[in-house]
Amino acid sequence: MIQTDIINAIKANNPIIIHRHVNPDPDALGSQVGLAEAIRAGLPDKQVYQVGSDTGNLSWLAQEQTISDDVYKDALVIVTDTADTPRISDTRFNQGKMLIKIDHHPNDDAYGDLTWVDNNASSASELIYDLIAVSEGTLKLSDQAARMLYAGIVGDTGRFLFNNTTPHTLQVAAELIKKDFDPTAINNRMNTVTLAQARLQGYVIDHLKISPAGAASVIVPRTAIEDRKLADDQVSAVVGTPGRLDIVVAWAEFIEQTEGGYRVHLRSKGPIINALAKAHNGGGHPLASGAKAANFDEVIQIETQLDQLVKDYSTSGK
Repeated sequence: MIQTDIINAIKANNPIIIHRHVNPDPDALGSQVGLAEAIRAGLPDKQVYQVGSDTGNLSWLAQEQTISDDVYKDALVIVTDTADTPRISDTRFNQGKMLIKIDHHPNDDAYGDLTWVDNNASSASELIYDLIAVSEGTLKLSDQAARMLYAGIVGDTGRFLFNNTTPHTLQVAAELIKKDFDPTAINNRMNTVTLAQARLQGYVIDHLKISPAGAASVIVPRTAIEDRKLADDQVSAVVGTPGRLDIVVAWAEFIEQTEGGYRVHLRSKGPIINALAKAHNGGGHPLASGAKAANFDEVIQIETQLDQLVKDYSTSGK
């Protein structure tokens, strides 16, 4: 089993450095730091580091560590929740002695000496729990590890609302909340927005275009973000907003970037949208993906293609 190979690599190597993707979400941090805490609890003699860019508005959940280049010399490097190498936060990930990938996205970039990808899992955090469970005590589910993994699962399942929530996902969550942390506090914190974020959600609703088929789109310009004094990592609070409307089947949000172009959030209640994301310098899950639009012309192209996907889905009878 690949899990056994990963456990053996963790046993055999020291130090261990764990990375995740840029612009981290709860699952990126949950899987990364949850694994780090499980190794620390089970193998206290190991040097374990969690690295990457600032955690932004998720600083309440976890903090990263700063390490020097020389730490990588004989290190085992593990990357969680990151489909492809350009998205790995901290480019030193390939400077270690060994590289392991643990992920639940489509395996389009099979990097690493060991690669464990299961895109049937709700989250990378769910996979880390499974790794702990089969480790025969090598890794331990400490209270801190459980808190991180629960946050990751809650984040990637939309508090268990998304269709990636399986019976196993709920069984894992049940085991996690047996540990000593406050799951209600995590749920409340992840469901809370600032007044400025709520006003940006209002902007999204006010400017949302919805086609007759149910494809919705909105452009969020820099002025809308800056006028509300929001940081870029706070804009993610609006991603799910169009999906609350009963007439919306799938949607695209185009967030204008300071350097030009748009970051694109694609979401769906049924039509598969990750192929569309891949066609525009992105990728992700079948119903939740990200892409990039270089200019307004590409925005229009994505809107048109999304509308066609929704039309095709509707006529297919699904």
